[in-house]
Amino acid sequence: MSDAIISVENLGKCYRISHQGGGRREPYTALRDVLAEKAKSLFRKERAEPAKAETEEDFWALKDVSFEIHRGEVVGIIGRNGAGKSTLLKILSRITEPTKGRIRLRGHVASLLEVGTGFHPELTGRENIFLNGAILGMSQVEIKKKFDEIVDFAGVEKFLDTPVKRYSSGMYVRLAFAVAAHLEPEILIVDEVLAVGDAEFQKKCLGKMKDVAGHGRTVLFVSHNMATIGLLCDKAILLEKGTKKREGKVTEVVGEYVKSGSLDAGGVSFAERRLISKDGFFQLIEARVISEGQVTAHVDIDKSCSLEIDFDFMGDKARVLSSIHLFDKQGVRIFCAGSPPVSVNKGRCRHIYHIPPNLLNDGLHSAAIILLTEPSHVELWVDDAIRFEVLETGYGREYYSGPIGGCIRPALRIETMNVQNV
Repeated sequence: MSDAIISVENLGKCYRISHQGGGRREPYTALRDVLAEKAKSLFRKERAEPAKAETEEDFWALKDVSFEIHRGEVVGIIGRNGAGKSTLLKILSRITEPTKGRIRLRGHVASLLEVGTGFHPELTGRENIFLNGAILGMSQVEIKKKFDEIVDFAGVEKFLDTPVKRYSSGMYVRLAFAVAAHLEPEILIVDEVLAVGDAEFQKKCLGKMKDVAGHGRTVLFVSHNMATIGLLCDKAILLEKGTKKREGKVTEVVGEYVKSGSLDAGGVSFAERRLISKDGFFQLIEARVISEGQVTAHVDIDKSCSLEIDFDFMGDKARVLSSIHLFDKQGVRIFCAGSPPVSVNKGRCRHIYHIPPNLLNDGLHSAAIILLTEPSHVELWVDDAIRFEVLETGYGREYYSGPIGGCIRPALRIETMNVQNV
């Protein structure tokens, strides 16, 4: 018999999605729409009009997922949006029933899936500590024993007798995490809610989760931040479109996650779009992102990359140049760069823009490509020509796992010295 504290066998979760045939899909149904539909149904009965057919389809949020986790392991669950991470945690937390398969949990489970999970908004912080403890199966004596530690860790002593509905999201998270981590569950399940906290609190949380694991308890941790996963976990599970793609050492699984992705492979062909300048001098053929010798749409933040542009010059001879304008996901222009003008003859040309490591911040980026003739006559301008993602690897971080502001994140040379008072 397996000694796993969590055992998941052929787990599946299916949702039934309904579509109203012949009509628009509305994001919500207002009262006026319900009344209108009732009136229409009466009218259809009188006129014997056929009702619009409703179709249904099955959506498998999880499909045939199996794994085992042993006591004392800290396991990262990673994957892109829609991969099934939250569904898996809800099933393990017994919030959602699986459609098929089975799970075995050998021990108390404490879950922190979203801000305020398990809290009653009308109760005070003090009352919610006892309520959560009771839900976890703790006696009042056990809760009182840990009470001072919980309050001290959360830093909400001044607001202990205030209803938690008046707490900020940060206070909510601090108290919820403190309760979940200090009431000694055998299994602690944490979603990405820690991103709400500040740097100091995140440091405390990571330290506490390491301490929890060090005492033989098990931690499941979901995050999009690979730095935090690498810092905290020894093992990881990669989910993709509801299935388990890989399980193993955290470095190997994170590496596969980085290489995979929902973006294009990193190369874009413009052949079918026939992007030709008005005077017929230029045709943009292809653009690609290269990192570590491979075409990719995902670049590690501490690795260099290059943007290659292929175009045809169809004139006889001219001095041509190109330019790229790089934007972040908010559409803020990060920089513009241009090639020196070079005399070219008719034929294929390639310009390569080298981007150094530790310059761009993490997140999605897009580039506009401009082709010109000297001195600066714009022949062809293509917005959003290619996209790529800069991925967080933990470079330059210690405990803080939240967002780092700014369009760029250069690795500056920083000196530290002792200065004596004169």
